[in-house]
Amino acid sequence: MTVLSLPIPVIETERLILRAPHGSDLKPLAEFFTTERSHMVGGPRDAAGAWDSLVARLGHWSLHGFGLWHITDKATQAFVGWTGIIFAPGWQEPELGWAVFEQAEGKGIASEAASAARRYGAMHQGHDGVISYIRPTNARSRALAQKLGATLETLGDLRGTPCEIWRHPKLEAAA
Repeated sequence: MTVLSLPIPVIETERLILRAPHGSDLKPLAEFFTTERSHMVGGPRDAAGAWDSLVARLGHWSLHGFGLWHITDKATQAFVGWTGIIFAPGWQEPELGWAVFEQAEGKGIASEAASAARRYGAMHQGHDGVISYIRPTNARSRALAQKLGATLETLGDLRGTPCEIWRHPKLEAAA
């Protein structure tokens, strides 16, 4: 068997490792997609849907040279969510996205990870001043976007779902 190796960079922050998706992430990913939290990011999904999500993440990196990193908590080595830049059919432009599992909520993990992904995207992938699509009912993501310096640009629609489009500041403006 030949294993394809993708050039997915690893980003380390004080508490986190942003890394390529791994096959061992499937079980926690499938568990996440059974929760209410997953409804904000395309859930719920069954085990096959979780598999599709996992392989699509790797395919996105292969096709675009950027994508979603899986977030690992350095202290526990647990896979606790994802963040990164995605651009799929139906998107107006590349988006900075994030989601964390319940055990990572309220610890600043999403903020630390999304900040690192946004910085890397701006510095190395040409994605400066990106947007985030946020459902109007997702107060936690709206608060994180504001914490990251993003501002509400407009109301929109993403694949038939109403959303808010938040614009992140360019790296130079955020410095």
